[in-house]
Amino acid sequence: MAEVTWPEEQLIAAAQGGDVDAIAAVVSAAHPNIQRFARTLCADAEDAQDAAQEALIILYRKIGMLRATGALASWMFRIVRNECLRRARRRLHEYTPVPDVAVTASAEYEVLQRLEAGRVAAAVAALPPDQRRVLILRDIQGYSGRVAAEVLGIGPAAMKSRLHRARAAVRHALCATTESSDGGHDEQNHT
Repeated sequence: MAEVTWPEEQLIAAAQGGDVDAIAAVVSAAHPNIQRFARTLCADAEDAQDAAQEALIILYRKIGMLRATGALASWMFRIVRNECLRRARRRLHEYTPVPDVAVTASAEYEVLQRLEAGRVAAAVAALPPDQRRVLILRDIQGYSGRVAAEVLGIGPAAMKSRLHRARAAVRHALCATTESSDGGHDEQNHT
């Protein structure tokens, strides 16, 4: 495996100061690492390519906002991670299941399926950001626990805890919306 290298701090400092040649050199030197991040974090190759490109544009435009020259790698990792998550959320909202040709679903069934998908998406969207990220990485994008923990910059135990809380919160939200749409029949049976 090739050694991971990032631009030297002097070059980054020159780029932060507005030196156009230094900015171009930093973007060029960071490119392979950014692509590697994107391939690791995004669900598919097209999203990875788009996320890497967007991250390079952000790097080019906003290098002056980087606070510490030694933080380039972590800054770019966060940008790529956020781009991949944004693209995954967009795909989740755009996803409409293709009906099985052998089974013709009724219009009522299709409406119920879409309502259910909407309820799940709303429950996931209502999660705190740290729980939403881990749930998307593990349950939507299918990353392993180890990779999800690395992406989030947390330990495996913290990742498992957040994932458990996220799943429980989604389950609770779905149960609560089911009970409220039933008109609270369960409450009437207990009185």
